[in-house]
Amino acid sequence: MQSISWDDFEKVELRVGTILEVLDFPKAKKPAYKLKIDFGSLGIKWSSAQITKHYTKDSLTGRQVVAVINFPEKQIADFMSQCLVTGFADANGDIVLTAVDKPVPNGTKIA
Repeated sequence: MQSISWDDFEKVELRVGTILEVLDFPKAKKPAYKLKIDFGSLGIKWSSAQITKHYTKDSLTGRQVVAVINFPEKQIADFMSQCLVTGFADANGDIVLTAVDKPVPNGTKIA
């Protein structure tokens, strides 16, 4: 494990947002969804997320997620992912989303 400074950590914009829309992403190499996420005053961003094993499209709409919003955009097939939704790999390597226990305003930075 490599140590980082507090200043380095503070540069990472981990923010909460609410998923507005979930689309299938058949062109992705691994099964994924396209997520449209509302980050409040920081705007709406799109993300590609490989979370199809544990989540249906219906179960994701309206859910709050934690994402890094200050990475450069990343092209995935014909799609530009504008943020990185965070999660943890389970025992099978499938992603489980980082959870927000109680609702907080969209755009709130991790404290």
